Amino acid sequence: MRDKEEGKRVPEIGGWPDRLAPIAVIIAAVLTTAGFLDAFFLVPPVPGASVSEPASIGGVLIQNKLLISQKIFFFHMPVAMVSFCALAFAGYYSIRFLMSRNERFDACAKVAMEIALVFVLMTMATGEMWTRFEWGVWWTWDPRLTTYLILMLIVIAYMVLRSMVDDAERRGVFSAVLAIIAVVDVPICLMITRLIPSSVHPVVVREGGMSPEMGICVGMIMVGMLALGFALYRARFRQVLLSQRAEAIKEKMDEGSSLGSEVMK
Repeated sequence: MRDKEEGKRVPEIGGWPDRLAPIAVIIAAVLTTAGFLDAFFLVPPVPGASVSEPASIGGVLIQNKLLISQKIFFFHMPVAMVSFCALAFAGYYSIRFLMSRNERFDACAKVAMEIALVFVLMTMATGEMWTRFEWGVWWTWDPRLTTYLILMLIVIAYMVLRSMVDDAERRGVFSAVLAIIAVVDVPICLMITRLIPSSVHPVVVREGGMSPEMGICVGMIMVGMLALGFALYRARFRQVLLSQRAEAIKEKMDEGSSLGSEVMK
């Protein structure tokens, strides 16, 4: 009962996370820019991987130069990992909401899912570019691509669901369950290339495909994207809290006006 009352009170804004947000934006801008320059001008191609072996992908026999696709990978992997992190936070807050029915946790999960959607779309966009340059086709039903497509559809369904249910508590419960389902798909996306050896999607870390130069570049962009995700989360969460604060103050003013009218009578 106490958690529900806490969820109804005027939400607080500010605090140390909001003070860190501008710093995170600077870190994101510096590291992603440095990573871009490093990827396209300094990191050499993987030795022996200038030309991929002929293969039949999607019924098309291809043999492409592995140049641009390597550069796309430096951004594709970090944004994918940030999408997984955002989904993990969404799942955590969804569980907290189901346990407490505290509206603040529902707001946290909602914002985390919105940030996850941004990075999921970035992952799909960079992945499609990689697929086109590396495999010669825009899409193939590779297990990794298929499971991540399912993940994207679940996240989109989450957003659609929130707009369809009017009752706040029911909306929060249904959305929390869907967010948890999305989180369940995360380890499947991560492990699918190991579970299905026939997958044509590369397993870079296990096979030692990254040179030290590539690892440094990916690490810089990874930290930059994490900082960007944090900054976006705090900016959006502050906006949500301000909106909730305005609604809570309006309700209190309406209650005060109604009480005043009854006293005058």
